[in-house]
Amino acid sequence: MKRATLPKFPKIQPTAAALLGWYDRHHRELPWRISPAMAKRGVRPNPYHIWMSEVMLQQTTVAAVKAYFARFIDRWPKVEDLAQAPTEDVMAAWAGLGYYARARNLKKCAEAVAFTHGGVFPDTEDRLRALPGIGDYTSAAVAAIAFNRQAAVMDGNVERVISRLFAIDAPLPGSKPQMKAQVAAMTPADRPGDFAQAMMDLGATICTPKRPACALCPFNDACLALFTDEPERFPVKAAKKEKPVRRGAAFIAVDRDGKLLLRKRVETGLLGGMTEVPTTAWTARIDGETGTDAAPFPADWQAAGSIAHVFTHFELRLSIFRAGPIVAPPGDHGFWVPVTELDGQALPTVMKKAIAAAIPTAFANTKE
Repeated sequence: MKRATLPKFPKIQPTAAALLGWYDRHHRELPWRISPAMAKRGVRPNPYHIWMSEVMLQQTTVAAVKAYFARFIDRWPKVEDLAQAPTEDVMAAWAGLGYYARARNLKKCAEAVAFTHGGVFPDTEDRLRALPGIGDYTSAAVAAIAFNRQAAVMDGNVERVISRLFAIDAPLPGSKPQMKAQVAAMTPADRPGDFAQAMMDLGATICTPKRPACALCPFNDACLALFTDEPERFPVKAAKKEKPVRRGAAFIAVDRDGKLLLRKRVETGLLGGMTEVPTTAWTARIDGETGTDAAPFPADWQAAGSIAHVFTHFELRLSIFRAGPIVAPPGDHGFWVPVTELDGQALPTVMKKAIAAAIPTAFANTKE
């Protein structure tokens, strides 16, 4: 079947009004969000909820965040509650969500708001950006959504929408300033928070990475990428470098009482402040030892398989060794926790994988 010839494209400027009309009808219901109908009744967003959700959503999906958000708000209903919570409790509650520097900064930011700002979040981008752990994206998102400031909010979903709408050929990340300029030009003075959330919803539900539902898009008569029939080509990304593979070993020691040996990582660096099983000295740059010579103490260490875990900049492969039941050796090797109580520990996913390789039932009842 011969394809119809497209006419010369009469460029129609995309408008915030078109997007907001779509958002009023099709917005996602999210636990931290104030819907357009609620806003019309005078309900205002809770800045604490908006800030927490935006920090959690960085590099993470909405589906993964919902349960964590609910648990945090239930446990620490106000920013003052979070500020006063033990850091270990916050890290344990965050475990499994990844990018653990966010959890450390979440606690520091809560302390700054509670103790320096009287429990009240600043309401401008500049003042928000001065808080611990808040950068350009989070400050813009909180300013727009919580305080109705005309801030240009741009996450991965928005990048995809904008790059297609204007057929931006320059590859990321170099094209981000150009994209943000377009977002700033489109962001209305009225309902900037709804506009930001509408752009995110559009990217998440309609303007998806693969097979976008262009027929349902409120911008389909103004999208240059759709006109050229290649929306999936955008955003253009620079060629990815192959991730290096690092190797090491992890040691799962269980005593006669069914307790597992754990220790705390140093506060700085990768997985800083989190709980771990003893491992060798691997980093993002160097391999660690992979055999039992590097075990924390002499024991009948038996091979228990291996695991792989992908971090942002490298892949880690750990050989797993188990010993037990053993008599807990003297010395400062860490602390011992019942295997049945591991859910209360600040164990990152890579450590849970290592433990599960040696003790398959360790997290059988865990829900994340």
